Amino acid sequence: MLEKLVRDDDALQAIFEKVSNTHRWGSDDVLGTLNFIDAAKRVEAARLVTEGLSVSLSRPFKPDVQHMVFVGSGEASAYDYFGVACHGLVNTHLDALAHSQFEGRMYNGVPITESFKRDGVHYGAITAQGDGIFTRGVLLDVAGALGLEWFPPGSGITVADLEAAEQMAGVTVGRGDALFVRCGFLDYVAGHGIPSARPGLLPETYEWMHEREIAVYGGDCTEPIPYPSDRFTYPLHAIGLVSMGLILLDHPEVERLADTCRELGRYEFLLTVAPLLLEKGTGSPVNPVATF
Repeated sequence: MLEKLVRDDDALQAIFEKVSNTHRWGSDDVLGTLNFIDAAKRVEAARLVTEGLSVSLSRPFKPDVQHMVFVGSGEASAYDYFGVACHGLVNTHLDALAHSQFEGRMYNGVPITESFKRDGVHYGAITAQGDGIFTRGVLLDVAGALGLEWFPPGSGITVADLEAAEQMAGVTVGRGDALFVRCGFLDYVAGHGIPSARPGLLPETYEWMHEREIAVYGGDCTEPIPYPSDRFTYPLHAIGLVSMGLILLDHPEVERLADTCRELGRYEFLLTVAPLLLEKGTGSPVNPVATF
């Protein structure tokens, strides 16, 4: 696990360059790896619905978000106001490609000075994903495949771990798929509380996702946090979002998904998810749905 953690910034830079999709779909592209999802992929995904069973992949929004409820005497109904952060380590959300930058540039090599303004982002905003994501989802339960309750805090997931989970699930992750990874982090938190370090995908897996032409990554882990690098403090975001244009679905609820996959004996499903059309926004809270 940890023995493969890349600490050398030059090696991380080499991965950054190797997996680059800069200008792959044109200099004005704002979809990134969503370009891998074509009409045929959507039709293929729709055919996965055979049980008519849907499962939410969103974590509940807790009461500690800003919430004001208005109920007046004589009012026919109640209404409320929610103030929700679009990012962080708790809420389920989609990252816009403009969410991350690396050394002054964001996805497609765009200088942040051309996008990041006081009124929001002007390139790669979350509205680019407004038509939604409708594709094949695949769960790789790496903890289950390795016989672990959970990956230890700060540990790393390797390509071998992903492929072991593929073999256990009887699936092959491919072009246009939404990849979900379960390392058991939520089970760890339930029993031990939130740790100071988090497990995550090692950089070798970014190359693997690039080769497989994954459209979306989501899971109960991102990169190992904290990451021992001066330049790549969040390497999945720096390399995934900025270099690859990889769409990140952060902090989905994968335990219910894993339970359903085990019960049905299948690890592929139709994924549907769409962001709020927040103009010039860097992300959006979402409720992804897996349908079997």
